Amino acid sequence: MTYNGFKLRALFVKPHAAEHRFFYGVNFEFSVNTAHWDTSRITSEVRPIIGWHLHPVDIILNPILDTSYNGVKNLDFAPAVRIAYNLSSVWAVAAEEYDDFGPLHQFSASPQQFHQVFGVVNHNTRFLDVEAGAGSA
Repeated sequence: MTYNGFKLRALFVKPHAAEHRFFYGVNFEFSVNTAHWDTSRITSEVRPIIGWHLHPVDIILNPILDTSYNGVKNLDFAPAVRIAYNLSSVWAVAAEEYDDFGPLHQFSASPQQFHQVFGVVNHNTRFLDVEAGAGSA
């Protein structure tokens, strides 16, 4: 077993977001990383959440900013997108894309950027939410 560090998260979303067509929020994350996981010991992310429940489709955008506390000019733009089809109130299938374009002040060259797509299945119960997926870079 490998220890990668720990994260503290605080999530703020529009109250009763599931009941609204348009919803929004923000997630703040503070991480302490081990060296084999991330060369930066302390990192954080600000993850805005912008979404639409279009029944049965959900679209969620996350224009994420990451930081290693090495200056505002080095904020890293790592957006994510999720498009889900809700088969029922407890089952969904989705496509998720995760990107990392590099620093805001000058995006990395294409070969140094990160792009990954996943096919995902979600099952939500009263006590447990399960998400499984497969993807490629």
